[in-house]
Amino acid sequence: MVRRLVLVPLVIVLAVVAVVTLPLWLVVVTAASMRLPPPQRRGVRFLWFGVAWLALECAVLAACLGLWVAGGFGGRLHRDTHQERHYQLIRWFLSRVYLVAVRVFRLTVDIQEPQEDPSARLARPVIVLSRHAGPGDSFLLVYHLLQLYDRRPRIVMKAALQFDPSLDVVINRLPNAFVPRRSGESGIIEEIRRLSATMDADDALVIFPEGGNFTPRRRRLAIRRLEEKGLAEEAKRAGAMDHLLPPRPGGAIAAIEACPAADVVFVAHTGLDDLVTIGDVWRKLPVSARIRAKWWRIPAAEIPATREERIRWLYDQWELIDDWISENRVPWC
Repeated sequence: MVRRLVLVPLVIVLAVVAVVTLPLWLVVVTAASMRLPPPQRRGVRFLWFGVAWLALECAVLAACLGLWVAGGFGGRLHRDTHQERHYQLIRWFLSRVYLVAVRVFRLTVDIQEPQEDPSARLARPVIVLSRHAGPGDSFLLVYHLLQLYDRRPRIVMKAALQFDPSLDVVINRLPNAFVPRRSGESGIIEEIRRLSATMDADDALVIFPEGGNFTPRRRRLAIRRLEEKGLAEEAKRAGAMDHLLPPRPGGAIAAIEACPAADVVFVAHTGLDDLVTIGDVWRKLPVSARIRAKWWRIPAAEIPATREERIRWLYDQWELIDDWISENRVPWC
């Protein structure tokens, strides 16, 4: 209730203030970006995207209020019809953000996907295992699941993301999970198991097995933890990967066990790897952003049976992703 009563009005006020004072902010960001070399002077584009985001946030919050009233003041929001309306709202929001990113940041996305019968995409639930490389990858992954493949994503997220008001309202009305930091890995795995066990044929559970964004320091610490646990083989294989953290198998295996009928989809991508914080976006955002991605599907019948085999199999796929990134890393311009 504190988040809803404080942050929702705050976003609306910020949006109004941003629009009213837009000429002033144009002067400020232009002056601030002058400190950067000419290729990096892109403060105005950053400002336009921020204002557009605030406007879209307000639109989503207004729509959520309308859906809450239409859903019997919240009493019928759990029903399939009202759930689908919220997925449509997310699809609308992400498509608009995507269009703004394409125009403002000159974003292009190239996706390599296997040749398969389109009707097979909805034949069974899927568990999506993707590398973790900042908020941009999460946004694009959910957008494509909704827009291109007509899936209904289920995601386990950090509880801190609820400080985004529209994300807080919409995601909490759908089968997703916000996990507090104090819950630890066991709490995350339990939520993954719960969401996976109830999936239908058009659902997609999205998991980021690395557990966080890649940095050289996190990579060293992760390898050290594997060595301390006596997992010499996993530590050796993790040390051979240049772009990824070693996958944590607990969540992926829990999802497979809870929904054995699900296929598994692996996603490799590169392009926004270094854009993790707002400061990164301000300092490093390229003049034109190009993202490359590739995904492949493993049918449920081909997934190894035992836990040990699944861990080795997961590392096999992660090595394929690491090799693909080495070959397709996008040069910024």
